[in-house]
Amino acid sequence: MIYRRNFSRLIGVFLAATALALHLPAQSADEPPDAMIQRLSNSVLDNIRSDKSIKSGDISPVIALVDSKIMPEVNFKRMTASAVGPSWRQATPEQQKRLQEEFKILLVRIYAGALAQVSDQTILIKPLRAAADDKEVVVQTEVRGRGDPIQLDYRLEKTPGEGSGWKIYNLNVLGVWLVETYRSQFAREISSNGLDGLIKVLSDRNKANLAKG
Repeated sequence: MIYRRNFSRLIGVFLAATALALHLPAQSADEPPDAMIQRLSNSVLDNIRSDKSIKSGDISPVIALVDSKIMPEVNFKRMTASAVGPSWRQATPEQQKRLQEEFKILLVRIYAGALAQVSDQTILIKPLRAAADDKEVVVQTEVRGRGDPIQLDYRLEKTPGEGSGWKIYNLNVLGVWLVETYRSQFAREISSNGLDGLIKVLSDRNKANLAKG
């Protein structure tokens, strides 16, 4: 799984920004994707600094926030399917359900822990390179604070119908895409022990994390 400290910290920036959407006016389906990221990012630092539950070290309320409020802002089925790779199409509906559940629990825990590490960063949104009718885009940003600027990019898709608007389905930190990182790890486990083996690994890790409190 992902253990790099800087990677986890920056994932926290991403999730904190997404969480702020709950306290801002609902986004319009016509809102450009870079404007969406800008709107969320502008408020993230003040909220992190003022949120005592994040600073206290008790991540339980943060886990609940991520699970109930942040994950709906992400196309999580697409994220899980992409991380599992070609084997996703071979999985039974029950296996797909378990993979989504266990992967979600893992990411929620990682993200909630990362939120507590976010402090004095600022975020610069780069000019969007996309046509007006594009359905998938990459929004490029830089996280600036102590040390060199850090690349933090988002892949988003335009979703139709009810709840339409832009949804995040991948994240790039320092040139490394989150989904692709998990895909290589998952592929090794699937090759050795199959889909059920991957489900067991995820389940065991989630149980171990729960036992730590």
